[in-house]
Amino acid sequence: MPAEKSSKDYVIRVVGDPGEIDAAQWNALLDAQPSAAPFMRHEYLAALHASASAVAETGWMPQFLLIEDGSSLMAACPLYLKDHSYGEYVFDWAWADAYQRHGLRYYPKLLGAVPFTPVPGPRLMARDDGARRALLSAMMRIAHDAKLSSAHLLFLDALDQQAARDMGWMMRSTVQFHWVNREPQPYDGFADFLASLQREKRKKIQQERRRVAEAGVSFTTHAGREIDDELWDFFYRCYVRTYRAHHSAPYLTRDFFARMARTMPQNWVLFVAWKDGVRIAVSLIGVDAARGVAYGRYWGATEHVSCLHFEACYYQPLAWCIEHGFRRFEGGAQGEHKMARGLLPVQTWSAHWLAHPQFAEAVGDFLAREGSAVEGYLDELNERLPFKQAPIASPD
Repeated sequence: MPAEKSSKDYVIRVVGDPGEIDAAQWNALLDAQPSAAPFMRHEYLAALHASASAVAETGWMPQFLLIEDGSSLMAACPLYLKDHSYGEYVFDWAWADAYQRHGLRYYPKLLGAVPFTPVPGPRLMARDDGARRALLSAMMRIAHDAKLSSAHLLFLDALDQQAARDMGWMMRSTVQFHWVNREPQPYDGFADFLASLQREKRKKIQQERRRVAEAGVSFTTHAGREIDDELWDFFYRCYVRTYRAHHSAPYLTRDFFARMARTMPQNWVLFVAWKDGVRIAVSLIGVDAARGVAYGRYWGATEHVSCLHFEACYYQPLAWCIEHGFRRFEGGAQGEHKMARGLLPVQTWSAHWLAHPQFAEAVGDFLAREGSAVEGYLDELNERLPFKQAPIASPD
């Protein structure tokens, strides 16, 4: 889409390579958002493209949307043309199948998301609500002019949700599981956190940790530039093994993590499991020290040890978060089993616009039914929280 003037003399542009966008302006706009997350940083998105992880050849054609006032960036959204629905974590395969059964093309579709990263946060980065609505209008125009079936925005923050609702987009909710530190007095160590749990849950965690220790496994923690090339290489071998164990190919290339080590080292913490002096497993989390939020991302192991996954992916990160005074640990998509480890259910939201009126109506009816089911599911989960007294969620 060529640059063009809007009715308010803003310039609207679509950029096919995020590396061509001014990084300082993009990050400044992100930092101005109340719920900024590191995975929306220019370095992260540019690395996905430059490393060939999220490119047209893998089904992610960048169409980054910019709204500019002179030389100043007023609003932006990471958009992709998608010819499949992999790596999104909001499942619309049934919609694509319905289109196909009726002789219509669902793909390509327009997607506003961070590839392979189901972390809630701003997707419509904007100086104000007017600019946020302008991004939504531009998305709909792009989809309409290109005769696309639909446009979607995934894992939205509160401001994006409200803007999408105001513009008549259909809303869809899913459930994630997040740990929150105690307020107003944070946990004083992992033992204090365990003491806040119901006896059955506390004993289960203690038993799982004991199994790992009795197997002779210990951990070291490496933050930022302490993660050297050798550790990144070991991490990536474990990461690939995890995908192969599930008969799939990894989304991210080794070059992507090399770029993360160079451009965003401060946003990563690696937990390494050792047995008999040999590394056998890793867990990688993303961290945002300024906001006190950590994000469970990837794990892998070279051998099986009972309960090692729980230790590497939950107990080590939670102990680290408590030690460093973090407010929240987001466990990622799905996984009701996370509740037994102290992570609580949280509703996340996506927004959807379909060009075909009849399909839009049908999907709207489906989402109304699904939404009621999700609300019921959340009510059920909240009736069996693992804590003696539910902690108070800290706002962003």
